[in-house]
Amino acid sequence: MKLIPGSDINHDILKKGIYISRIDDDITTYDIRMKEPNRGDYLTNSAMHTMEHIVKAYVRSSEFGENILYFGPMASRTGFYLLTRSLTDNYCIDLIRAAFQYVAEFWGKIPDAGHQDCGNCLEHNLPQAKEEAKEFLEVIKDWTREDLDYPKAEVEE
Repeated sequence: MKLIPGSDINHDILKKGIYISRIDDDITTYDIRMKEPNRGDYLTNSAMHTMEHIVKAYVRSSEFGENILYFGPMASRTGFYLLTRSLTDNYCIDLIRAAFQYVAEFWGKIPDAGHQDCGNCLEHNLPQAKEEAKEFLEVIKDWTREDLDYPKAEVEE
């Protein structure tokens, strides 16, 4: 089976942060890595589900919301993917930071979380989502374009 681009990252050295997973023409996939892989600390389904609803509503309501193609969770429960079209990296970093700040400060009804809108409307946890967002904001507070490359393993001589 052929591996897809971006599937060759080294999960043993991957840290929390924002990375470019792949670029396909004018579409950029951002890896929003909230947890270090294979370390035993993962997002709970309920917190991840809540963050997905709030962040998705936030980014799609942003100034260039029509350029947001997808925001959704990683099956590994270590973060999210954000797919954008024709947006700059700096804009996307700022948007991600603002979206997680919005989650951290959010109180109220979770967007699209009712029976008619959500396939698992009973599995949400806003307090936990807020705490995860606050923790991640500390990681990305000074993130820049130069930080978007995946870490490389040091070559032994």
